[in-house]
Formats: sequence, C-alpha cells, structure tokens
Amino acid sequence: MRARDLGVAPGIFAPGKHNAITDVADVRVGQVTLKEGDTVRTGVTAIFPHSGNAYRSRVPAAVHVGNGFGKFIGSTQVNELGELETPILLTCTLCVWKAADAMAAWMLDQPDMHQVRSLNVVVGETNDGGLNDIRARPVTAAAVRTALESAASGAVQEGSVGAGTGTVAFGWKGGIGTSSRVLPASLGGWTVGVLVQSNFGGVLQVSGAPVGRELERYAFQNAVALQGNGQPGAADDRGDGSIIIIIATDAPLGDRNLRRLASRGMMGLGRTGSSASNGSGDYVLAFSTAASVRRAFDATRLETSELANEQMSGVFQASVEAVEEAIYNSIFMATTVSGNGKTVEAIPLDRVREVLQRYGIAPPKH
Repeated sequence: MRARDLGVAPGIFAPGKHNAITDVADVRVGQVTLKEGDTVRTGVTAIFPHSGNAYRSRVPAAVHVGNGFGKFIGSTQVNELGELETPILLTCTLCVWKAADAMAAWMLDQPDMHQVRSLNVVVGETNDGGLNDIRARPVTAAAVRTALESAASGAVQEGSVGAGTGTVAFGWKGGIGTSSRVLPASLGGWTVGVLVQSNFGGVLQVSGAPVGRELERYAFQNAVALQGNGQPGAADDRGDGSIIIIIATDAPLGDRNLRRLASRGMMGLGRTGSSASNGSGDYVLAFSTAASVRRAFDATRLETSELANEQMSGVFQASVEAVEEAIYNSIFMATTVSGNGKTVEAIPLDRVREVLQRYGIAPPKH
C-alpha cells in the first residue's frame, strides 16, 4: 500500500490528483519490467518532460550530485547547458550504455530528427545485481523502445516494476516510488512532482519513527551489537546502494534555481534515514515544464520569465516533502522478489503500522 494508506503524509502541502510526478501537466512515465527465468529481474523507466519533441523544445534542467558513486549519462552537459534534450531513462548499472544507445537510435529516428548529429541522452542507474544477473546486461533496445512508446500521464506504477524491479532499500525490497505537492494559490499554485528509483540503505525512519531500528534491520547493525557486547545482528551492511531522484515542476524556473531545487532532494532523502554512504550513488535531476522558460533548439536569444529567488522557498518545501513520500511509496508498494538465487522480502507493513502507532504517527487499523 502507499504511505498515505498507512497514515503517513509527510509535510504540510497537499498532493496532486494522482500523488505522482505526472500531476505536473504533460509529464509522462513509461515502464518495462523484465523478469526472465530465475535470473533476470530488472527493467526500464522512462520520464518525458512533455508530449512534444524533447530535442526541439527543451526544458531547463539541472543535476545535483549528493554522492557521485554512480553512472549518470548526460549529466555533465545538462549542467553545462542547463537543459534537457531527451527523455530521462532509469535502468540497471551495467545496462546504462545499452539503454543510452537504444534511446539515441529511437530519438534519431523520430520526425524532424534526420539531420541531427549530436544528442545528449540522459540515463541514470542503480545496481540491482543482487536479484538480477546484471552481468548479462539484459536490457534490450526493444525494452527501451517499449518504455518510451508506452509513456502516459495519470497514475504511475510503483514498487517492484520498471527500473525498480530488482532494487533493495534499507534491507527490504525497494523500487519505483512517486509523489507530488501542489502549493497554495498564495504561494503560486505550482505543482512539484517526484519519481525515485530506490536502491540504498541506512537506518529507516518514517515521519521520524525509528522503523528500521524497531524492526531490527538497519545499516551497521553488527557493529552496533558487537560494541554493546551483544550477539551480532542479522545485517552487516553499510547502507550502500544508490538512488535516482527526478523532480519535475511547472514553476517557471531557470537552470540556476533548478540546481538549487535539486539540492533539496537530498533533504527529503535524509529524512528517510539515508546518510549517503560511500558506496551510494545519490543523484537528483530537476526540470521545469513551464512554457515561459522552454528553449527552442535553434534559438538565438532566450527571453524567459522566471520565478524570483524570493519565491523559491515554497517550491523547496514541496520538493522535500514529495521526495520523502516518494521514497516511502517505493518501499511500501514493493513486493517480495526472488531472482538470481536470492530473495528480498517486502517490508512487513503490519509491523510498520504497529511501530507508527506506537510512536503516534499512524491511526489504529479499523
């Protein structure tokens, strides 16, 4: 179930209709889940900034690197030019280059693209090599095309789907999660939507409740038990992994303020109990869909109308809330997955509810 079904509603702002990144008008998501035999558990998730040609009509964008242990194809040009010119793909670590090549081929084959000689495809990843035979690099061009061509608005599938099929978060099954916030009219009425691919660790807390500690599954568990002269715990991880966070908004922001917005994604991540460990690649990409900041590929001048710095605080707050909730959704919506000789269990939601009730966060179940 989603976080709100457990009584978990981070922050103060209300979500949009679907409580998803697609609440930002014209943003679309497509996903392909790959489960083959006993070994392949991976997939592709595609995010479109709008329904037009992303190369011809570019949105301003920025990437914030919380911890750079990862592969994020195209991120340097995004930050150099401050814009996206393709959809965003998420997949598994050893599949990023295959996914990038497949999206480049798909883009170059689109109408009005036959004279294009340079293309900055954007592909992020997390490592699902526990549940997935990642060395087989099972993501195909056909899977990428299907994810791109199936992209749609509306509700977004969450949990063990798409690029989240084989991921793990806080020792339980992770996956794809999404959430949104709509600012009050007095703060501009803007919508902020988030999608995450969670595959990281730490000490899970939910709205401040120490869920990981109470369920006795958290990073450094063995070290803590041994320090107290007790028995070693069941887990001995260091919170490694990765997370990709995508933030979309219809607030008219240029790439400078989008870089500031992206950095706030780390605050939402921190609220869930991550410390951005050494082995965790933590990346946040933010973009604006507003027509007033859109950039034509062949523009000779940019005349845009952007939100002023003083109007950013509400957007920052909304992004922190939506990132936090999207991460909870990615875990609470995930199902137990077996693959590659390993099983990762879904988090036991009944026990989570008990912890939340004990700490005064969730209402009693009726």
